[in-house]
Formats: sequence, C-alpha cells, structure tokens
Amino acid sequence: MSGVVSGFTVIFIVVGIGYLLGRTRVLGEHAVSVLARMVFFVCTPALMVTSLSTNDLSVVFSSTLAVAAATALATGAVYFAVVRLVWRRAIPDAVIGALSSSYVNSVNLGLPIAIFVLDDASFIAPLLLFQIMIYSPIALVTLDLTALDATHRQSLWRTVATPVSNPIVIGGLIGLALSVAGIRLPEAVFSPLDMLGQASVPLALLTFGLTLTGVQVFKKGASPRRDTALASVLKMALMPALAYALARWGFGMTGHALFAQVVIAALPTAQNVLVYATRYQRGEILARDSALVTTLVSIPVIAVLAVLLT
Repeated sequence: MSGVVSGFTVIFIVVGIGYLLGRTRVLGEHAVSVLARMVFFVCTPALMVTSLSTNDLSVVFSSTLAVAAATALATGAVYFAVVRLVWRRAIPDAVIGALSSSYVNSVNLGLPIAIFVLDDASFIAPLLLFQIMIYSPIALVTLDLTALDATHRQSLWRTVATPVSNPIVIGGLIGLALSVAGIRLPEAVFSPLDMLGQASVPLALLTFGLTLTGVQVFKKGASPRRDTALASVLKMALMPALAYALARWGFGMTGHALFAQVVIAALPTAQNVLVYATRYQRGEILARDSALVTTLVSIPVIAVLAVLLT
C-alpha cells in the first residue's frame, strides 16, 4: 500500500507542477501542443521500442490483453445499445459515445500510473496496441460509413491504415519485432532511445497538468448531459467492475495482478475520442465533456481501488 501512496504522490506533484506552469504561462501559449507532440511522436514510441524489445512476448499477448479487450468492447456495446434502442441516437453519435465510455487514456495517465502505481509499464502495452490496432479501426470504419457522405468518405484501406501509421504503434511493432527475432539493440542505439523513453512519463504528466488550467465542466455550448453522464458512469463504474469480474473469476487473478487489471479499466476516457469526434463532426461536446469528467473522477476512483484491493 505504501508503494501505491508513493506512486500517487509522485504523480500529483508532477501534475501540480504542470498546472502551475500553465497558470503562470512560463512555457508560452503553445506549451500543451509542443509537449503533447513530443510525447506522442518521440518519447512514447522510444519507450515502446525499449520496453517491448526487452520483454517476453507473453507479457503483451497475455490475459491483460484479453481482459482489456473484453471489458472495452462490452462497455462500449452497453452504451451503444442503450442510446440506439432507448434514446434513438444516430449511429455516428452512438459510436462516439461508446468510445467515450470505453476508450482508455493509456498514455498521459496510463503510462505514469503503470510505472509509479503498478510498478510495471508492460501492463499498458497490451491495452495500447489493442486500442490503436483493433478498436480504433473498427470505430473509424463505422464512422466513415455512417457519418460522411460519399464525396468526403475515405477509402476503406486509408481508414483502416490510419491507426497503424500512429508513431506509438510503429514503435510498438518495432519493439515486438525485435523481441520475436531475439535481437538486442547495440548499446549506442539503445541508450539514447532509453533516455528519450524515460522522458515520456514526466512530460506526459506535465502535459496533463497544463491541460487542467482553466478547466470547466460542460462549458461552451449545450452539453448532452444525459449521454455524458451515461458514458462517464459506464467508464468509471461498469468497466472496472467488468475487469474485476473477468480477471478474478475468468482468469483466476489475485493480488497485484488483479489490482492492475482493475486500475487499467478505471483510467479515464482518452483524448483520441475527441480527435475522432472532431474529424467526423459528430459528438464533439460529448467526447470533450466525457474525457473531462472521467479525468477528474479517475484519480479518486483509483485511490479507492488501491485501498480496497491492495
């Protein structure tokens, strides 16, 4: 338990520093964009290469992958069924809401929590690869077929290939390939990649703190509060509960492994959902407010889980 408290303390301090930097504007008005790009395009891909290339493949293709995939798909399906059958929402809006209820922030909060609270970054790798390589293409193809007219619709290949061009996925695939081939990178190559990878977590936490500056819930426009509330409750309550049930009674997990599965499921909605919503101009406010609400709620929820499960 002391390790969990220590991990959260580290996270809170670095996020707090990011918040203060945002309030004082020391890093300028484009700080969030620059730091986020650094994390996304450089540091996290480097971390994926170094961590996966030095881990056994069983770490990635494991029960963690099964639990993460099953809980995300089940939670998203529950949201989709409710809003389509009961509230009669259009398919594109239902897809964005389903993602809001089940697509996890695996980078900005997932990696720091995996390292400082779970003490193992490899817990996040299966989730990240599932979301970007399987979950995203399913959602994007559905949105492409239902949200756009024929003149704006992308080719099926381009829609499916877009997530695979993600630099984090590319880093993950390189790491997996090196692991499969049993290749150890030369120290002159591994060391700078490792150095950049180590910067991923602190930069992600600083970026997260910066984004909290001036935050307001349900701001700027009529928020679909009922849809946002449903997505947030499913994300922060149903998804962790499903992860607990599946991990404990489906895979027989106990102790730290069980705690890790539930914590991963309790991570907030990813900002990727807002990117998709903006791209297809459907459910933008829902995606924005769901990410905001679940982000604010996730830390106390994970803290309670730490008390109950450790």
